[in-house]
Amino acid sequence: MMEKAIFAGGCFWCMVKPFEEQPGIVSVISGYTAGHTENPTYEEVCSGTTGHIEAVEITFDPAEFPYEKLLDVYWMQIDPTDGGGQFYDRGRSYMPAIFYTTDEQKALAEKSRQKLDESGRFKQPIAVQILPAEPFYAAEEYHQQYYLKNRAHYESYQTGSGRAGFIQKHWGDVK
Repeated sequence: MMEKAIFAGGCFWCMVKPFEEQPGIVSVISGYTAGHTENPTYEEVCSGTTGHIEAVEITFDPAEFPYEKLLDVYWMQIDPTDGGGQFYDRGRSYMPAIFYTTDEQKALAEKSRQKLDESGRFKQPIAVQILPAEPFYAAEEYHQQYYLKNRAHYESYQTGSGRAGFIQKHWGDVK
């Protein structure tokens, strides 16, 4: 039986590829969650008036790729100590968060966050919020699988934003 997971880690363009490359992943959709407007547009979300956060919704087979492994992939894509956005994307729409869809996901996410916090890998405390899932709205088609449609811009953004360097510094050559 397939499950869904929702992760926010700054710009959703950068959150698709790492998950899509894993076995057992059925789909990764870029979109918006945790706001107060139905079916927001990218422009509305960027304006800060809808309260939404850029996120990815992952449909996965937990028998092939358990939720715990999704959490491991997630932590390695973000700066978990920065609750005010990610890299040069600032503000609520870019804040990192894990949105749980079941009580089991909530418990696993909390355990994973605590383990990372206690690991000593980061000098500051882990700032990622763990929140109940709210309605998720798919972003416009041009945002979907951006890393495939606009490879050069995606790679430039990964590097220019500081994300790629941060991942390399803290996690090594992680895919």
